[in-house]
Amino acid sequence: MHWPFCLSKCPYCDFNSHVRHAAIDEERFARAFAREIATTAARVSDRIVTSIFFGGGTPSLMKPQTVGAILDAIARHWSVDKNVEVSLEANPTSVEATRFAGYRAAGVNRVSLGVQALDDVSLKALGRQHSAREALDAVAIARRAFDRYSFDLIYARPGQSVDAWRQELKLAISEAAEHLSLYQLTIEEGTPFFGLHRAGKLKTPDEDLARALYDVTQEVCAAHGLPAYEISNHARSGAECRHNLVYWRGQEYAGIGPGAHGRLDIGGIRHATATDKRPEAWLSRVEEDGHGLAGDELLNNEQRADEFLLMGLRLAEGIDPDRYAALAGRPLDPHRIGALKDDGAIMIDDNGRLRVTQDGFPLLDAVVADLAA
Repeated sequence: MHWPFCLSKCPYCDFNSHVRHAAIDEERFARAFAREIATTAARVSDRIVTSIFFGGGTPSLMKPQTVGAILDAIARHWSVDKNVEVSLEANPTSVEATRFAGYRAAGVNRVSLGVQALDDVSLKALGRQHSAREALDAVAIARRAFDRYSFDLIYARPGQSVDAWRQELKLAISEAAEHLSLYQLTIEEGTPFFGLHRAGKLKTPDEDLARALYDVTQEVCAAHGLPAYEISNHARSGAECRHNLVYWRGQEYAGIGPGAHGRLDIGGIRHATATDKRPEAWLSRVEEDGHGLAGDELLNNEQRADEFLLMGLRLAEGIDPDRYAALAGRPLDPHRIGALKDDGAIMIDDNGRLRVTQDGFPLLDAVVADLAA
């Protein structure tokens, strides 16, 4: 469920998010979400919903009643597993944290907070609207409201040292309970940071420092019982985000809302769906046609296999090479596997799964490209 609105646009963000200074007509959008849910369910009616994820944008700008209305629409059109995971992304501002009890009452049982940093200088540089104290207070509120919660941090920030990150990470772990998402800052084209970086006004860590920051991330998290289960996500055993595992394991998911992507299996064919990114255009499409689809691509076997490889190798558990062969109609090249094993980038575990090693993860894009060639 993609809620595309934000209070402001962060300078590093290239997600489909939009700032609107006028009030959002949430009831109208909720009706449109319900209608697109109904249309999608008509295509894949015999499914059981095991996870729901409200992403964005900033879903915590929604009223709890809006979240409840969307969850009710899902339950009207699909069977929902009694142990469904319902996650909602939230900004850790004091205003939004006051809604947490309302989200819990509406049916949300897991919250993911966009903390991003635990010092005020970095938060200001990242364009965030909250202070470090406010973020930690919001985490405490989330801890009281939800059995499961997580938060995000960005590292490899301008001017960040290994020692400072080590201390920040330890503080985060002491607050995090079971799950942390830790992302290296990347400079994405089209963002304000891209222009500043290209002009030499924003200096990010060099390759060696970025690698050292990555290594200390793995070391500290593993030592405190939160090993990486995905390249940027760390959790205690059993606390992994079940919804994101759906993406990485190449399973089905419905994408609802402006700029949402989906993967649906219809008649034995994988459909890659994408809705209109523009919120108001999506709204008009749904009201006229019942859906906001801007694309509905049929993936061939090679495309499905490449996507399975790209997503699955992000996971510490790796992939089953036999599933790749079944999707692609051919096995992975044993010579390429051998060369990457010799380089220490991948391994084959005792269960026959192909996994990227700790040394290979910083080179993941190159590893995937080599195997897929």
